[in-house]
Amino acid sequence: MKDSGKNSGKKTILFGPSGFLGPVILEMYPDIISVGRTPPPNYIKNKHIHIDDIGDLSDLDNLDIEKVIFMIGNSNHHEINTKCMMGFEYNVIPIKKALHYFQKRNLKKFIAFTTILLYDVNKSKLPVSEDQPINPYIHDYAFSKYVAEEITKLYKKVPVINIRLSNIYGPTKFIRPDLVPTLIQKALSPKEPTVWSTKPIRDFIYVKDAARAIIALLDTDYIGTINLGSGQMRSVGDIVSIIEKISGKKVKVLDIPVTGPMKFVYDISLVKKLTGWKPEYTLEQGLEETYDIMKTYANECKWWEKQEFKW
Repeated sequence: MKDSGKNSGKKTILFGPSGFLGPVILEMYPDIISVGRTPPPNYIKNKHIHIDDIGDLSDLDNLDIEKVIFMIGNSNHHEINTKCMMGFEYNVIPIKKALHYFQKRNLKKFIAFTTILLYDVNKSKLPVSEDQPINPYIHDYAFSKYVAEEITKLYKKVPVINIRLSNIYGPTKFIRPDLVPTLIQKALSPKEPTVWSTKPIRDFIYVKDAARAIIALLDTDYIGTINLGSGQMRSVGDIVSIIEKISGKKVKVLDIPVTGPMKFVYDISLVKKLTGWKPEYTLEQGLEETYDIMKTYANECKWWEKQEFKW
């Protein structure tokens, strides 16, 4: 099935409608039904079904469901790696409960999300394909995502795709532990924006491109793990230069050593082959749209005044 853009999301539900990526998918595909304890933002007009407990999905019993996008989880690896059970509480237990329910339903697809951080940076070769070695034992966050992937293999009646997302970015009102939103929030603040290092080179994908790929994958027969990124390497220095140009503010480089691989890029040939999808946004276009939207949030959010916002 090619990425024709004709998939409307009918008979599809999305868990986790109030986070970062969920509202983008819902807005782009109004037929998708939102499911969760917290409703999506007010501007989202999709139907919403409230559930109090992921362990009790009986309210879905009479709903005609063919496809599920499961976005319940937590990607704040900085916090997860400091707390004993947080990774399991957010990234393992919820998907286990959901799959236990959906094994009794005749689903065509169940899409879950894992992490780029599973790949073994010391053994992988660029570009990183799905068959590259992994190392799930580097920290609690990666291990929680690994266990979640393994749990999906237990429920063989549920056709699961585990998407290993690269560095996804886009507009948000949240304080997230990610480079792009943090840097833009700093650039929109009264203070001087800073970045630790401009040296790392990564694979950055714009949130709308990711949303299109996810919907396209719903209509494939594929089951298993798949990489989702832009397939292009761009440096943190590139991002800094673009944001400086857009914002008119100089970003101070602190030259603090960073962890992780200095270079990383995905092989996205599999997702392209399965769906015909390809990224539409350049990094410049994605960052400009992200900045313009987040600029409208600044007076409301005032991220820089909040205790959890780290400088």
